[in-house]
Amino acid sequence: MKITFKTIWANFDPNRHMRHSAYSDYAAEVRVRFFNKHHLSIEEFARLNIGPVLFKEEISYRKEIRMGSDIKVDMLLTAASPKLERWEFTHHIYNENDELAAIVKVYGAWIDLVKRKLTVLPPEVYEKLANLPKSPDFKEIILKT
Repeated sequence: MKITFKTIWANFDPNRHMRHSAYSDYAAEVRVRFFNKHHLSIEEFARLNIGPVLFKEEISYRKEIRMGSDIKVDMLLTAASPKLERWEFTHHIYNENDELAAIVKVYGAWIDLVKRKLTVLPPEVYEKLANLPKSPDFKEIILKT
């Protein structure tokens, strides 16, 4: 899944390039759109009392994105435990010349919104996410018991 965005003035800093936190915002927007596309809206997550939670986010900057540029952002599953309890998504952000401008990696899990503890996916959600697009270097996360 690759989405094109028109950047906005608020995404830029005084140096006239995209501010650091805007990269995370675009990556998050792709994840939300992906979940919505698979009938997992914020309302559906609330109904199920689960939600994604991030443990870590890493950004590597490669090329500048200048004010007024259109960008493209993709998302791949780069690691997951067998039941998708833990996961790593990688987003590639491309500048207007289709050059890799940044890589955003997020590491997370699912949280029970009532108990406020980590949880597993309900079977109906797991089925929707079992065939996520995986990166060529996909790795299995082994959970310690």
